[in-house]
Amino acid sequence: MHGTGPPLVTPFDADGDLDETALRGLVAWVEDRGVDFLVPCGSNSEAELMTAEERARTVEVVADAASVPVLAGTGSPGLRETLEATDAAADAGADAALVVTPFYYGHDQETLEAYYTEVADAAEIPVYLYSVPAYTDTKLAPDTIGRLARHPNIGGMKDSSGDIQSFQRIEARTADADFDLMVGSGGVLAQALAAGGTGGVLALANIAPEATTAIYEAHEAGDDARARELTAACVELNYAVTGGYSVPGLKYAMRQRDAPAGHVRSPHRPADAEATAALDDLLADLEELLAGL
Repeated sequence: MHGTGPPLVTPFDADGDLDETALRGLVAWVEDRGVDFLVPCGSNSEAELMTAEERARTVEVVADAASVPVLAGTGSPGLRETLEATDAAADAGADAALVVTPFYYGHDQETLEAYYTEVADAAEIPVYLYSVPAYTDTKLAPDTIGRLARHPNIGGMKDSSGDIQSFQRIEARTADADFDLMVGSGGVLAQALAAGGTGGVLALANIAPEATTAIYEAHEAGDDARARELTAACVELNYAVTGGYSVPGLKYAMRQRDAPAGHVRSPHRPADAEATAALDDLLADLEELLAGL
């Protein structure tokens, strides 16, 4: 999983049901704009608002439609749920599983390490760690990650902390392992790549896949100054579709770019007038940026 991939939004119809036709269209839309892999059932996919059956079907549709690798979100608070979802993702054709840290109850590092070891021991496909403290209030420590990186069935990690110092500490502990270290925050993509990251799983790649691809390609070409310039140009849009207006804002912005993002699922509500006005301004800036690529 090198390069950039979106935690693919899940298109729902006006009744809140999975829109499989739109989902297939969305796979084509982001692939046509250069993404390297796809991540169905991630945080921006509204996966926690979906049933286990819906999540499995979403992975199945994406894997069938995709021509790039599929990293399926399969994590839940409990081990049994996670193992069942990971098995279902493997059966559906996913290439690897993205497993969020167990949440709701607090767990120490020893417990988290034991949990991931159990998941990786049982999984038929490679397991990727997923740390997103803003949603889970749980953070994997760099030393824990360093030990887990040596497991033969743990392939990498998505770090959504946004903390570059922590990212660098993780990279130092995993540099000699076969381990894909990916950033989950589009606002620091260039910085994470320069720090040794292999790519990113980015909400920004749902709305501006051309830009995230250009950042990664600039880094690969040795032009880190250009990568930082492009990242800086996307910081406000990235914030707006993550911390600012969240999934409703992201889906609105995608629809404005003719991406088949569909509706949000309750308890999300559509972006309000203030949000859409702000997003329209940012989208105008994005179009200007893309015209110069």
